[in-house]
Amino acid sequence: MAALLLGLLLFAIQSPPVPSRPTADSRPPSPPTSSPTSHPNGTLQQLPKIIIIGVRKGGTRALIEMLSLHSAVAAAQNEVHFFDWESHFQKGLTWYLSQMPYTLPDQLTVEKTPAYFTSSKVPKRIHQMDPNIKLLLILRDPTERVLSDYTQVFYNRIQKHKRCQPIESVLVKDGEINLEYKALNRSLYYVHMQNWLQYFPLESIHVVDGDELIKDPFPEMKKVERFLKMEPQINTSNFYFNKTKGFYCLRDHGRERCLHDSKGRAHPHVAPAILQKLYQFFHEPNKKFFELVGRTFNWK
Repeated sequence: MAALLLGLLLFAIQSPPVPSRPTADSRPPSPPTSSPTSHPNGTLQQLPKIIIIGVRKGGTRALIEMLSLHSAVAAAQNEVHFFDWESHFQKGLTWYLSQMPYTLPDQLTVEKTPAYFTSSKVPKRIHQMDPNIKLLLILRDPTERVLSDYTQVFYNRIQKHKRCQPIESVLVKDGEINLEYKALNRSLYYVHMQNWLQYFPLESIHVVDGDELIKDPFPEMKKVERFLKMEPQINTSNFYFNKTKGFYCLRDHGRERCLHDSKGRAHPHVAPAILQKLYQFFHEPNKKFFELVGRTFNWK
């Protein structure tokens, strides 16, 4: 029964997405000139050389904040959603370039949009822009990621005075895992990774262990530096554990800052029997992902 249900879910999520408006081609309609947009003070806007592609609730905000500790990196402030939102993609690469920060010529521009990883049309579009781009993917235990996904939606609905469904009702339907719950799809990492590997070699994608980044960020960030072939700059003094918040915060040239209070929220209580169903549901998909990337993670 579990295999049948998983098969139905995979069939559903691999169906081609319906674009928000018809397009004749998947390419941006108006590519930019080869020259970046420059500023009189010597800075310029450049297309990103690094993109954090996901995953939602995997730790992308922490990753881009920590990466920004490096002087060679300049990060776009907002999630651009260029490659996954048709309304943005139709504006072309010139518009995309305009969303990037002004940087020094030798700096690397990075943007993050967590939804890229699970969008089937994004890998091809990014490859068309730059087949040599470096991609960062941060992942957490799939079950923990699902619970974080629910928690974010829960608090968003509370703030908007909307009704919230109990977590048990979204996770389970008729005694089985609810295959219609979109958060489950986002945690089927191997399905989405297969799509990315059609366009990019594994050497172009570095998978950051989001669970380890939370526990001890320094070793994970050193791996990121090495992957990006950047001069080692990030060190242990850039991180300190905030006992009040319960996670690591950043220290940069004497300035201290923590992630927003919306990060690191406590998950709702879930009955052990339901958690066990989730662990069993993700067991085989996790094994397939490990085989794809050639490494394992300490997921339950």
